[in-house]
Amino acid sequence: MGVQKSTVIFAWILLLPAVLYVMAIVAYPLVDTFILSFTDASLRKTTNWVGWINYEKIFNATFAEVIFRTFIWTFFSVSIKMIIGTFGATMLNAAVPGRALFRLLTMPPWIVPMAIGIFMWGWMYNGQFGMISGLLQRFGLVNGPVAFLAYGSTAFWATIITDVWIGVPLVTIYFLAAIQSIPKDLYEAAWTDGAGRFYRFRRITLPLMVPAIITMSMLSLIATFNSFDIIWILTQGGPSGQTTTMIIDTYQTAIGSKKYGEGAARAVLICIFLSLFCFAYFRVTRRLNPEKRA
Repeated sequence: MGVQKSTVIFAWILLLPAVLYVMAIVAYPLVDTFILSFTDASLRKTTNWVGWINYEKIFNATFAEVIFRTFIWTFFSVSIKMIIGTFGATMLNAAVPGRALFRLLTMPPWIVPMAIGIFMWGWMYNGQFGMISGLLQRFGLVNGPVAFLAYGSTAFWATIITDVWIGVPLVTIYFLAAIQSIPKDLYEAAWTDGAGRFYRFRRITLPLMVPAIITMSMLSLIATFNSFDIIWILTQGGPSGQTTTMIIDTYQTAIGSKKYGEGAARAVLICIFLSLFCFAYFRVTRRLNPEKRA
């Protein structure tokens, strides 16, 4: 009994640096932000306790639209990344024509620094000298220059395309590792029984990839929901707020308008949404792993 107790104490001593690190880097800022959200902290006046006023201010039609836009932006971005990543991983794993080309196309988002890559997309979206507008005019698909970032509908999808371009490589490599971990015996048995390539993918590859897909979807969802640099560099939330997501709105309120209390309330709301996502993720993974429920 004494040996077991000493082992537990020793384990906690080993964990102590990590616990202190998490408390200093995560717990303290989180608690401080939560407390700040109940004040009228700003750069212009003395901080006072205001209770729930900051939360009452954000529950309006305008912010509801921002929340809805954030979920739509996240849904389409994550979904497209998962689909392209699955297709790309399958191509990289199979001996099919074009595999070498797809491997080559997978690398640029990793090689190019993110900020430079975003600026590159901003140049391509430009209506006067952008490559995309020029190609559309050359092939007669449009009559004049198209400034994709100047209109809400096109700017919204332009930011999604940029986010997908940046995120697909990680998803593809992760799914490729998941596919390569599947026992080859299953494919050989299915091939012996006369199963075609699509049947093997549908009945073997895809079901066994489900845990990897769920995990990567969750990681991508958190990263995309919190994505700031893509939208800020391309549009800064414009035009007319049509690409403003919750993280952009929080930045504009807290940093742009110097309303730290209201910005903190928005940050707390983001944290609540992400916590709900994590809770749903753990519920799903527990259902997929019956052993962990025992």
